[in-house]
Amino acid sequence: MGRALHPATATRARPWRKSATTEAATRAARPTGELLWAHATSAERYLSLCDLGQRLKMMRPDLSVLITCESNLCTLPVPDGCDLAIGELPLDQPTDVRSFLNHWQPDLCLWTGGYLRPVLMRNCSERGINALLIDIEANELPARKSRWLPDQSRKMLDSFTAILTPSPAALAQLRRSGIALNKLTQTSRLRISAMPPGYHEDELSRMRSNLGNRQVWLAAHTDIAEIDRILGAHRNALRLLHRLLLVLSVEHYSDLNAARDILKDTGLRCADWEAGEEPDDNTQVLLTCDEDLGLWYRVAPLSLLAGTLDKTANGHNPMDAAALGSAIIHGPGVGIHAPLYQRLTEAGAALVVQDQDELTVQIIRLSAPDKAAEMAVAGWQVVTEGAELTDHLLDRIQDMLDLRETHHAAT
Repeated sequence: MGRALHPATATRARPWRKSATTEAATRAARPTGELLWAHATSAERYLSLCDLGQRLKMMRPDLSVLITCESNLCTLPVPDGCDLAIGELPLDQPTDVRSFLNHWQPDLCLWTGGYLRPVLMRNCSERGINALLIDIEANELPARKSRWLPDQSRKMLDSFTAILTPSPAALAQLRRSGIALNKLTQTSRLRISAMPPGYHEDELSRMRSNLGNRQVWLAAHTDIAEIDRILGAHRNALRLLHRLLLVLSVEHYSDLNAARDILKDTGLRCADWEAGEEPDDNTQVLLTCDEDLGLWYRVAPLSLLAGTLDKTANGHNPMDAAALGSAIIHGPGVGIHAPLYQRLTEAGAALVVQDQDELTVQIIRLSAPDKAAEMAVAGWQVVTEGAELTDHLLDRIQDMLDLRETHHAAT
């Protein structure tokens, strides 16, 4: 459902603009159609909101997503799921707030965590813009400045359509402050979830049959500059694991020819999946591209998430690999995805390696099926941790946007 989206809205406003002036906040044109405005107060919330936006846009192709953030997040890259990223909000002053809302006219606001803005929230309420406050912790709730003054913070919180918190302490504090009980819900934390890539069932069945009980590991999202280190670790592991197969998946299709040239000089027995070749019992390296990761994550019980081996790299979202039952190894360069890797590491689902020697050690250690399986189970638990809240938000946002659209149609 929803109103038609103008084709021009596919263009994102990049990069983040650090200026908090009204001029900067309104420089990009407002897209035609429904607009969801989401505000991030931490890096993980930012990623989660973009993930949520991507899912919503699959359900509502005419929806545009606007992301704003606190100033310390303005240097973050803009992933899929966001159409417009303008960085900081304008100052919480009546003139600036009115200009911001007049320009963007959001149909719905999602605000994560604290740093609440009384003037902005009051104006949203007065304009009939539904706003959901989600993932707020007790220490992020506004404090009452004086017991002798009217509690303005309660009025601000009550302006939200609903407040969702993972914290029992926050929930108790909100109840004591007099917020309507029907607005309060205790939920799980806001987490980025997985949208595993697809695959062809017949290819998966054929590959499992061809490989039998061979040990397989995957290097996903591989950058050309990493191939020598990955092949070096694989060659070392082959000394103990003679039938070990590496599925080498390069990130960019345009890099395939360069990867082929590198493999020619290694002395390793290679098959080229992209050229129509399939591995046989003697194949040591299978070259492929990230387009088929949905297949290889399901085949390989162990995955190196490459694009991380250099400390300055930006890394990749590890949740797809975790969702598809693969134990995860990665390098130190995880960039914006650091919170996700940290959660997986703390759960026992991921391991970091600093160099080729450490990579070799972990490939050999995790070739034992029970070791990789333990990590895969832990990864699945992390993936499902925030699924309940994500599903709840998807349903609730859809309902609220549908009701707003019906109301507009009737007036």
